[in-house]
Amino acid sequence: MRADARRNYERLLNEARTAFTEHGTDASLEDIARRAGVGIGTLYRHFPHRTALMCAVFQGEVDGLLTRSRELLAAEEPCRALVDWLRAVITHAATYRGLSRALMAAQSDEASALARCNVPMREAGSTLLVRAQRAGAVRADVGITDLMQLTNAIALAVEEAPGDPELADRLLMLTLEGIKGAGVA
Repeated sequence: MRADARRNYERLLNEARTAFTEHGTDASLEDIARRAGVGIGTLYRHFPHRTALMCAVFQGEVDGLLTRSRELLAAEEPCRALVDWLRAVITHAATYRGLSRALMAAQSDEASALARCNVPMREAGSTLLVRAQRAGAVRADVGITDLMQLTNAIALAVEEAPGDPELADRLLMLTLEGIKGAGVA
């Protein structure tokens, strides 16, 4: 990428990150381009659609979540590791209004760009889930797709109730009660 194109790309990412945080993932793309000092055509040359821009904005955070999942594989308590990772996923999804809803929709549309961004997340979560299942801490019939949908639903609930800072943990704990393995207290 030429230096000027790279600068435009970075400005667009920075402005999109700010806009998605302040206004949600349905923020105006025209406003993002304007705030980045480029035309809408430049935005679309770099990001052919909204979900491509969303994936690019969130890639650094997704990379961080993937790194965290690998670190948690060494944790002594597999269920605690899974819970810690799910909590981090909820925090990420709840940061951007509309992201959890978009992620939930992408689960059923494997062709979407956002669904392709989710594949490494599902794989990372699956590894932690299987480890917790092998330890007997999580029921064997729990699948990562359902668990990720529940996680996104919790993030959506948190997004809708910003005045309740304890909501995510309460809902996550209720979810975990439902997925516990037999005999786990």
